[in-house]
Amino acid sequence: MSDSPLTTSTPPGTGRRDQQHKTSHRPAAAATGSLARSLGTGRTVTVAVLAVLLVLPFYLESFWLQLGLFIFATAVAALGMTLLLGQVGMLSLGHAFFVALGAYGYTYFAADGVDGAHGWSGLGLPPVLAAVLAVGLAGVAGLLFSPVAARLRGIYLGIASLGLVYVGQHVLVNAETLTGGVNGRDVPGFSALGLNFEDTPGQTLFVLGVPFQREERLWYLALGTLLAALVCYRLLVRSRTGRALRGIRDHEVAAAVMGVDVVRYKAYAFLMSSMFAAAGGVLLALAFRRIIPETFGAALSIEYLAMVVIGGIGSASGAAFGAAFVTSLPPVLERYATQLQGAESTGGLSAAVIAKFVYGAAIVLVIIFQPGGMASVGTRIRRIAERRRVRRHNAPEPTT
Repeated sequence: MSDSPLTTSTPPGTGRRDQQHKTSHRPAAAATGSLARSLGTGRTVTVAVLAVLLVLPFYLESFWLQLGLFIFATAVAALGMTLLLGQVGMLSLGHAFFVALGAYGYTYFAADGVDGAHGWSGLGLPPVLAAVLAVGLAGVAGLLFSPVAARLRGIYLGIASLGLVYVGQHVLVNAETLTGGVNGRDVPGFSALGLNFEDTPGQTLFVLGVPFQREERLWYLALGTLLAALVCYRLLVRSRTGRALRGIRDHEVAAAVMGVDVVRYKAYAFLMSSMFAAAGGVLLALAFRRIIPETFGAALSIEYLAMVVIGGIGSASGAAFGAAFVTSLPPVLERYATQLQGAESTGGLSAAVIAKFVYGAAIVLVIIFQPGGMASVGTRIRRIAERRRVRRHNAPEPTT
């Protein structure tokens, strides 16, 4: 008996093909959803961290506020190091020189006239203009050194840039009218848009019932500068220039064959790196109140290299983490040295020496077990979570 014309039959395998067609779109959909969730999680964490940093001055004591200023300033300068080393592959050990240019440049441009008692000189410019000129001065110095940097690689560039630090030390010690010599000089206060960031005798600013002194005001100035530097760094890395810099890092000859002007882009990278360093130097000068040449020696350049390696070469968040770790370790150890067993009886080791041992060991451990730095830990965790989500999403549906 024939089938009714109203009865339809399904060709063999058609249902299976439909099921495969439906499930074939799952990986793409799952990957898109995972990416969206990852971006959403990253933004949520960023907003949460920023919110915490905004309210911290209302609760922290002076020691932690001062430490925060140093961390913000150091993180801004560390962005310049991670730009050179991570995005271009250029090893520079002269970072301290450009940090010193920013610190002393601001001090000279903002200081009033000639100090007869100390013999210091200055131009008496507005603080904002003085800071901009100090950053520009470091940029010019970076451009002047860039022809040398563009023709050297690896350790040779590191040694050549280290020479800048020793030249800078000689100038800082002997140009007493500009720098104050070995004893250094006081740093002028900062003011902008009618807001004075220095303490005024007899006047106290209260915000929500909390007295806002010099440290609280500078906290927001330094935080704002760090956020602006992070935005500039990310825009640069994601731009066409950033892609060209990474091309030079990965294969310089291939990049040149593809039309990338290697010398020009290396000069641009050194320009931006020196300006980041100088901006951090201005903030360091304001945090210190008084600057001396010894602060900006070769050891400072090594510390910046340690920050980048520990945090993650080429990572902006890694540079900030490395700056927080390396900068906070000595003062925190010194503050709590009495609680460290044997800290005062092991050959008279100071907190600064112990700190160098600690982050020296941290560098070795990171290189061995986490070559991508601490910034790669979060990336690895996100990837593992995404794989698990995709695996669950692509799991075959139970058959009935």
